[in-house]
Amino acid sequence: MEEPVRRFETVELYRTGAAAKIVLNRPQRMNAWSNALSRDLLGVLRDLAGDDEVRAVMLTGAGRAFCSGADLKEGAESAAANGGALLDTDGILTRWYHPIVTTIREMPKPVISAVNGPAAGAGLSLALAADLVVAKQSAYFLLAFVNIGLVPDGGSSLFVPARVGFARAAEMAMLGEPVPAPKAADIGLINASWPDEDFEQNAEALLLRLSNGPTRSYAGTKRELNHWVYSRMAEHLALEASIQGELARSKDFAEGIAAFMEKRPTQFTGE
Repeated sequence: MEEPVRRFETVELYRTGAAAKIVLNRPQRMNAWSNALSRDLLGVLRDLAGDDEVRAVMLTGAGRAFCSGADLKEGAESAAANGGALLDTDGILTRWYHPIVTTIREMPKPVISAVNGPAAGAGLSLALAADLVVAKQSAYFLLAFVNIGLVPDGGSSLFVPARVGFARAAEMAMLGEPVPAPKAADIGLINASWPDEDFEQNAEALLLRLSNGPTRSYAGTKRELNHWVYSRMAEHLALEASIQGELARSKDFAEGIAAFMEKRPTQFTGE
């Protein structure tokens, strides 16, 4: 997979036979989730979901990150341009994030997240929406929402406990500390953590294996797992958006964003 078959503003698409690789391509912003990235990624995912010639899909990131989460700088600048209006968190979730993770879960073919660097906030949500998650040993996973006074969203409050249980999910969500890839593999958050030098080769081999496998079997397995584990996903995503909308109007969130922009410690008041 040397040359992309399609280039978008923020995403590149590569194809080898029945295998497709999506590369998030905002390396200068650690592939932070912007409006443009949302638009490009959703369009590519929907195209691949409906393309019967594509039998397996991989998501990865350009540069040193998988995805560092929502682009808070873009959000703050947009709010300022609108006269200091509140960030429309629930609208962004409903319009972009939910269709993206739902498309990943429901497409009738396997999806791999190849996590080449930090997967934080919504980036963690995106990674865990996949069927199989593999990572470089140097990568880490972070539910960063609490650090700016928000709650897990984009499906992460569903995907994380489904993988590691209540205790570890509560720890990740409330303490907001990074989980290194080797530990993530040990606790079952992801499927494998590979040495950095072997990562790309191993990920490509896994993608090609799945692309040559029994696609209808994989699709049936996804339907079974979705029914048992994620049958109330739409309802849960709506709850996430509702709670996030409430918290976007809190003083703690305003302080979290201000501290992030000013590169200083937060001073939360619980309001």
